[in-house]
Formats: sequence, C-alpha cells, structure tokens
Amino acid sequence: MNARVDHLLDEILGLPPEERSAVAAALIDSLEGTTDRSVTEAWKQELLARREALRAGSTTASPWAQARQRLASL
Repeated sequence: MNARVDHLLDEILGLPPEERSAVAAALIDSLEGTTDRSVTEAWKQELLARREALRAGSTTASPWAQARQRLASL
C-alpha cells in the first residue's frame, strides 16, 4: 500500500464501529459492483455479526500490522 492508503486506513480505523461498518460495506459494494440489495444486506448482516462476536468475546481481532502482513502475502 502507499502512504495515501495508509493514511486513509488510519483515519477509518479511528472511527466508531458503526461508521467503520458502513465504510466496509461501501467498499465491498464498490468492489463487487453489485446493485443486488440482497447481497448488500447479507454483507451488512455479516459485518454486524462479526462486530457482535468481537463485543461478546467469542472471537478476537488481529492487530492491523499482522492483518496487513497476511494480506500482503496473498
């Protein structure tokens, strides 16, 4: 990634969870180019379920540096 993307990501990660969820959903929609609302709604529900799992302690998050490293290796 470049410095601009890193800066944007840092800004987004500083947002409250609900706003980060909205950004994530918008990014997914932009990549898939879908206009099918059922797909958008399914992703929204997935994001909300993952957030709830984090809050409930049934899953844990990875530090951004670790996640970035995994993504870079794909």
